[in-house]
Amino acid sequence: MFERFSAGARAVVAGAVDRARKTGSRAVTEQHMLLALLDQQGGDRASFAVTALGLTDRRASVEAALAAADRRGGLTKADTDALAGIGIDVTEIVARIEDAHGEGALAEDRKDRRGRSGRAPFNRGAKTVLERSLRVALGRGDRFIGEEHILVALTVIPGVVADVLAEHGATHETVTRALYGGAEGQAKAG
Repeated sequence: MFERFSAGARAVVAGAVDRARKTGSRAVTEQHMLLALLDQQGGDRASFAVTALGLTDRRASVEAALAAADRRGGLTKADTDALAGIGIDVTEIVARIEDAHGEGALAEDRKDRRGRSGRAPFNRGAKTVLERSLRVALGRGDRFIGEEHILVALTVIPGVVADVLAEHGATHETVTRALYGGAEGQAKAG
């Protein structure tokens, strides 16, 4: 599948791997992929869409929202709201756990467990993003996987990244509209 990736998409994947390495993460995650995508600056469709949707200007807010979700053990805002609806205050629980075990106690295990290759493996979520990117590309009739396909995939896979993107105005609909325009923007997400 990697041979179908455009140079920009390869740069996103390499950037995600590098980001995981620099942060000591035990796996490359979809969060790493999003942040690596935001790092890309060029004349491609994804960079245009990211800028048009204001994600470039609100990068600090995106990073803060991802960090907050990480501190909650990966719970989405919807998960937190649902638990609040039955009387469970996730913020209070996180505060108590962090008081007892230190800040970020619920965050991803940061122990560096590299495979034989010396690189962190891709977690299930990151693999799903890559698989969905392929489906998006095939659904559009493209013979390559580009950054734009990764961006669309990040918006349609339920979880923290899609929620954070939606909170910042980057839903599947707004992203496809920014990438492909009017009626063509209604392409399948795969």
